[in-house]
Formats: sequence, structure tokens, C-alpha cells
Amino acid sequence: MRKQMGLKVFAAQRASALPLPGERKVSALTNASVLDRWDEEAAGVRALATGDNVITMFDIIGEDFWTGGGVTAKGVAAQLRAIGDRPVEVQINSPGGDMFEGIAIYNVLREHSQQVTIKVMGMAASAASIIAMAGDRIEIGAASFLMIHNCWVLAIGNRHDMAETAEWLTPFDTAMAEVYAARSGLPLADIQKWMDAETYMSGSTAVERGLADDLLPSDQIEVDDDAKAADKSANALRAMELTLVSGGMTRTQARARIKEIKGTPGAAQQGTPGAAEQSEPADWLPDIQDLLASMKSS
Repeated sequence: MRKQMGLKVFAAQRASALPLPGERKVSALTNASVLDRWDEEAAGVRALATGDNVITMFDIIGEDFWTGGGVTAKGVAAQLRAIGDRPVEVQINSPGGDMFEGIAIYNVLREHSQQVTIKVMGMAASAASIIAMAGDRIEIGAASFLMIHNCWVLAIGNRHDMAETAEWLTPFDTAMAEVYAARSGLPLADIQKWMDAETYMSGSTAVERGLADDLLPSDQIEVDDDAKAADKSANALRAMELTLVSGGMTRTQARARIKEIKGTPGAAQQGTPGAAEQSEPADWLPDIQDLLASMKSS
């Protein structure tokens, strides 16, 4: 009985649901610099432990065109239904992705009837950091990172369009800041300052600031070399797409241009929601990386 009462207290202490836009005017994405950081610091990091009450999020947040995978609210909800009325563990290593999909996943997790334990295995950046805040308990690796920033979008138009977009995004940034502040107990102004600066926090810093409860033992984490190579392959495609769109192409045009180099993307088979299996890196990867480097230097 005491355990059940304790779990009810956990549920009562969770933050309120975050707002979602009634109409999606822009794409809320993770920028290329975050993908680069994930490549350097967290690609291929996986958890050693598995179980039938574990949800893995080792992928981009939202549906991913390039792998056929991605972590979605629909997939997470399906896994929670399969787990049933039991405690759940969520393992995260993600550079983020679609911020609004991340908010939806946060809302799905916070509604779970039992305790939710979040384990940040490598990185929980951007939208993935919002998902992490849904945990009743949050554990993070000593060498892992939590990254918070304002909602990052791609939008096109004149100054009036940009002003309208900025005004439209403001309540979502405020709501996210309030979730971080509620979890940490820190002043909202401090959180907003860190979001403005796009702040990376090490595991120990996240614990110190109240955004995580404890450090994960190092023996719970490993680096899978095959997964690392696949992560980098997918990130090269995502970064190229963002670069081309930032240069004025539509997403359709950017994807067509990349497919000229790569070939048609193959859909990955998906098992546990958010744990898409990616293909081996192909011989097109050096071409994509060279093109990205030349565009960044020009």
C-alpha cells in the first residue's frame, strides 16, 4: 500500500502538460551544430541492460526521412500500452529533433500511471531534454550531456513573417523553461539565460543544478561501434538537408539533391518504439561529408 501511495505522489508532483500548437506553421528541428556535437560525444552510446519495461530512444526525435525510424509519440504510447500498469525505464541518447514531437512524448510519459525512470546514456539534447524531464527519477552518465535551448526552427519570409514566427514561438519557449525550472527549483530567469545561450551540461552539472537526480554507474553504458558508424551516417544526411534548406532550397529539393549522391533512402525496420535499426554506413558518406565541409567553409 505504501508503495502504491508513493507512486501516486510521484504522479501528483509531475509538471503540467506542455502546450502543443493547434497549427504547425514551422518545422521545429535540431540544428547541424548539435548533430556535430552528438557525433563527437555520444554517437553509438547504448545501454547494457534491456527489459520488457524499457523504452529506448537512441535516435532523432520525430519521424526520420533518412532512416525510416525516429522516436514518435505514437510509438512511445504503443510501447507504454504494451508495458501496462508497471514502472517504466526510458533510455535516452538523442540529439533531439522535432521539438513539438518531443513535447508530445513528454506529455505521453507524464500520464503514465507508474513511476517513470529516465536514464540519459549519452546525450539528451533539445527535444530529448524535454522528454527527460518527464521522469520521476532522472539518472545521467558522468560523461553524458543534457542540452537546453530555445525552440530552433526553419522559417522563410520577410521581416513581418519573422516577427510573427518569433511571437508564435514565445509561449512554447516559456513553457519549456518553466518545466526545467520546476524540475530544478532554480529561478526561471537562470533557465531562460541558459536556453538563450544553448547550454550543454555534463552529468555532474545536471545533477548539481537539479535537472537530474544521480549519476549512472559507468558499467551500465557501452559504445557500440556499428551503431556509432550508423549514427554518423544518418547525421551526415540530416546535416546536409539542414544546410541546403538554410541556403534556400525546400526540403523536397534538398532531399532530391542528396539522393543524387546517396541513392534512394531505405526504410529501417523498427522494433521498440524509438529504436530504429539503421543500415551500415555506405560509400556515399565521404561525398556527403566533403560537400558539407565545403559549404561550411564557403
